[in-house]
Amino acid sequence: MKTQHTLLLSLGTNMGDKLQNLQSCINALHLRVFTVVSVSAVYETPAWGFEGAPFYNCVIKAHTHKSPQKVLSKILKLEKELGRVRNAEPGYHSRIIDIDLLAYSDEIISTENLTIPHPKLSDRNFVLYPLKDVAPYWKHPVNQITISDLIVKSPDTSLIVKVGKLINPIQKINESLLNYIAIEGNIGAGKTTLASKIAEDCNAKLVLERFADNPFLPKFYKDQSRYAFPLEMSFLADRYQQLTDDLAQFDLFKDFIVADYHIFKSLIFAKVTLQEDEFRLYKTMFDIIYKEMPKPDLYVYLYQNTERLLANIKKRGRNYEQEIPAEYLEKINQGYLDYIKTQTDLNVVIIDVSDLDFVKNQEDYVYLLNEISNKIEN
Repeated sequence: MKTQHTLLLSLGTNMGDKLQNLQSCINALHLRVFTVVSVSAVYETPAWGFEGAPFYNCVIKAHTHKSPQKVLSKILKLEKELGRVRNAEPGYHSRIIDIDLLAYSDEIISTENLTIPHPKLSDRNFVLYPLKDVAPYWKHPVNQITISDLIVKSPDTSLIVKVGKLINPIQKINESLLNYIAIEGNIGAGKTTLASKIAEDCNAKLVLERFADNPFLPKFYKDQSRYAFPLEMSFLADRYQQLTDDLAQFDLFKDFIVADYHIFKSLIFAKVTLQEDEFRLYKTMFDIIYKEMPKPDLYVYLYQNTERLLANIKKRGRNYEQEIPAEYLEKINQGYLDYIKTQTDLNVVIIDVSDLDFVKNQEDYVYLLNEISNKIEN
């Protein structure tokens, strides 16, 4: 999964319930456009360039895979839905909400309808001060001046006062008591994609399975009976080694860790692929290892129907996966569900993602975050 772009946006309002205007805008942006990952304090400043009520302003940091043009289009549409009326007359006017795209990663963009970084960014304290809240080490992509130096050099002498704070929609997960989340699912269910995205959005430590390095995997898909046992044993050894090494780097009581697998998947796959006598031997070794492994605070299982799994496997194009039969995927899924039923001491949430696309559709991703948050609260 490609790394997301980091956006910086300025929000402002000087009409009605100004705090609520900002919060409603943040919530709507997070639900429909991109993932809001940081929210500044709220600052009050005089109206800029015209006589009007003081403004409340904030800056948000967000992550997205969308292009800057797509983001701009969605922002303009959302502004209108929230009540923004763009005056045809020149100059500045009162407005219920104003959303400005300040920066898009470190890109420099100049088109007819979009200039990034925002051309007025360096001249406005109501942008610079909240921008420093969410991106204290940010540098202007054009001149490489730091945000701190931009504030010192700012020609804006208007009074700016911190007046409040807002809720970051993703903070339920960030402030939870969970330190270790394992995201599991069948082949092609999207567990690695989701784990990577959550880790990036929540600034968590990411642990990914090294499946591509297993030399037995392509051979197994061609001749399962011959290569099943060496495959499962090598997977078990590698997962144990990786989890031992990776988790040892972190503090399980302080760090937030997101993994795209739990070592119990070894037993699930082995039960499907191995002969009965092989499985008995395998399980004896697995039980010894399993006792030593830390258990996740939350186990997320992504259920996806077989038709969608096959489509995803075909789309990602790994040659050795293209001949995986539907029956094999169904057995794996049943193995996971049977395992989950037996784990009475494991905090589990099962989410059906068969009809979701949490990469392209922000609403689907927020739904998944809410499902995880609800499990945390309960």
